[in-house]
Amino acid sequence: MPIQETAGTTALVTGANRGFGRGVAAALTAAGCSVVVVARDRGLLEELRVQLGDTLIPVAADAADPVVAGRLIDEYRPRTLVLNAGAEPLARPLQQHTWETFSRNWEVDVRQVFNWTRESLLRPLDPGSVVIAFSSGAAQGGSPLSGGYAGAKATIRFISSYAAAESERAALGIRFVSVLPSLTPATYLGARAVAAYAARHGVGAATFLAGRGPALTPEQVGKTIVDLATDPGHDRPAYLLTQAGLSPAD
Repeated sequence: MPIQETAGTTALVTGANRGFGRGVAAALTAAGCSVVVVARDRGLLEELRVQLGDTLIPVAADAADPVVAGRLIDEYRPRTLVLNAGAEPLARPLQQHTWETFSRNWEVDVRQVFNWTRESLLRPLDPGSVVIAFSSGAAQGGSPLSGGYAGAKATIRFISSYAAAESERAALGIRFVSVLPSLTPATYLGARAVAAYAARHGVGAATFLAGRGPALTPEQVGKTIVDLATDPGHDRPAYLLTQAGLSPAD
């Protein structure tokens, strides 16, 4: 299948103020997209606009708000939609969670993916569009210090696959893909998770990470997302993402 050009198209990235979202926004900007970035911290979004230039459109809003999803999809009609927003889980073993802390990632991560995915199908986005939802490697391996995080990320993968089936049934021509990145200390959330699991094992972070190989970086994630968005040959419903690149998820 031919590579789809990104130059002159519109992309929208949720949770773009730091970490993987910031790396994705930078890579899409470099690929020639006008990039709408959505996050709650207006100051960080403005810093990103200064860094990346005037083709970046900052929108300070709650990505989990269904009104925000509907309004921005109607206004910008992105050809590439990257759903990265999520809450930081509370790093505690199961018995130290309340239902409110346990379900936090369901209320934020899953809700935002559901809302934006639903709006993408309802609108619908134009044929050839792609919706990429960030799940996590924890969706396969679990995350015993993160409450409902692993289950929430697994549900994101299901939502994406259900949407792909609905797109095919209705001949919409929209690709829906989920990406499961490996644990990395190169983001704020990842660094805190590494520290928590290292402490659980009674070792330092460097010892905990030994043998895992080079860490996945936001820059690498950004480049990979651009490749995924532009190559229709990436037609599997879910991909693992490690420093070695993409591989189909089981």
